[in-house]
Amino acid sequence: MKLWQKDIDSLKEVEKFTVGKDRELDVLLARYDVLGSLAHIRMLESVGLLNKEELSALQTALKQIYKEIEEGNFSLEEGVEDIHSQIEDMLTRQLGDAGKKIHAARSRNDQVLVDLKLFLRNEIEDIVRRTQRLFELFQSKSETYKDALLPGYTHFQLAMPSSFGLWFGAYAESLADDIMAMYPAWVMANKNPLGSAAGYGSSFPINRTLTTQLLGFTELDHNVVYAQMGRGKVEKIFLQGISNVAATLAKCAMDGCLFMNQNFGFISFPDELTTGSSIMPHKKNPDVLELVRARCNQIQSAPYVIQSMLTNLPSGYHRDFQLIKEVVFPAISNLKDCLEMMHLMFSKVIVKKDILKDPKYLYLFTVEEMNKLVLKGTPLRDAYREIGKQVAEGTFQSAALLHHTHEGSAGNLHNREVAEMLQKNLQLFNFNEVNLALEKLIQ
Repeated sequence: MKLWQKDIDSLKEVEKFTVGKDRELDVLLARYDVLGSLAHIRMLESVGLLNKEELSALQTALKQIYKEIEEGNFSLEEGVEDIHSQIEDMLTRQLGDAGKKIHAARSRNDQVLVDLKLFLRNEIEDIVRRTQRLFELFQSKSETYKDALLPGYTHFQLAMPSSFGLWFGAYAESLADDIMAMYPAWVMANKNPLGSAAGYGSSFPINRTLTTQLLGFTELDHNVVYAQMGRGKVEKIFLQGISNVAATLAKCAMDGCLFMNQNFGFISFPDELTTGSSIMPHKKNPDVLELVRARCNQIQSAPYVIQSMLTNLPSGYHRDFQLIKEVVFPAISNLKDCLEMMHLMFSKVIVKKDILKDPKYLYLFTVEEMNKLVLKGTPLRDAYREIGKQVAEGTFQSAALLHHTHEGSAGNLHNREVAEMLQKNLQLFNFNEVNLALEKLIQ
């Protein structure tokens, strides 16, 4: 069954090619298609395109479909093109003419747009919550290991003392910023395209403000042509947002691989979190971290894939947009998996103590000793030359103690301030307001 079906069937080759992966991916949009339809029929009844009895029957049927979706008992039937066709067909078989009226004043174009925006809103909240969970783990580890010193590097050369407190705290703050970078995607996804129809509006006297309120959107996609032009733009901004999370995870995974290398030996993981070699009995490979790195690098390329699809497209709807889902949906799944695996790995990380007692790390403290001379009145450049001379002559000595007290340093991590910053940013996302609107709609 196809919503556009006339009297002539398409060639099977054409049908297979144009449907593509829609049937497979549309199952993920099923609950959102029902929610969009529940709002749409409320609006249709309010403007006289449905009567109260039809509205009540459609609401009951749609809520039953929603229940089946939530319980995992829903699927697209053989021969049905997409989720929109499936639900309309089910309603028509059950309710007759009332089911046929549900598509009035909308097109598959705005129907899929509202589905995707509702879907992306939900995924943004889910990813934000998962990212927050990893943030909290990193902050906890930062506090636990705030006094455990770690070599710091620039140019991959020994530079200055760092600490595991700083290292974990750095990734926590990075994730806090990454969450904030998803806010523009939330704003874009929170604009209602429903009622733009095929991109040119409708001659029916519809009330788009009502569906905006019912679905918990903050505002309208006002211009109906732009509502369709926004297809792909929203997804690209969303992918740019999650690619920041992916970049943080990839960098952290790379550090993890490096730090557990025997030549560094800063951290290790329990055997059950690593893999072995087919011929080398001693191997403990960080395959999880390596795959996180690779998957997150894939995610970072996703916005550019969308951009290449959109380049030079004119205004209006084009079937090119269908392929966007094939980029967005796997990226979401991959990022969620990576967030969960990074939480698992670093919840079990084993940190080596007293790393800097090894004599090879002595020169990490040259700046510390130089600063001591400056504090006693020696000009900085003279102190620099004095310590440099000691290094060259092999006479440099240090107590190997760190005296950092300023904000954000090893001795003053500012983890509490970073956590407060995150909580302040989270308040910008009106998750509760949106979820409440959808709960009212489905009750």
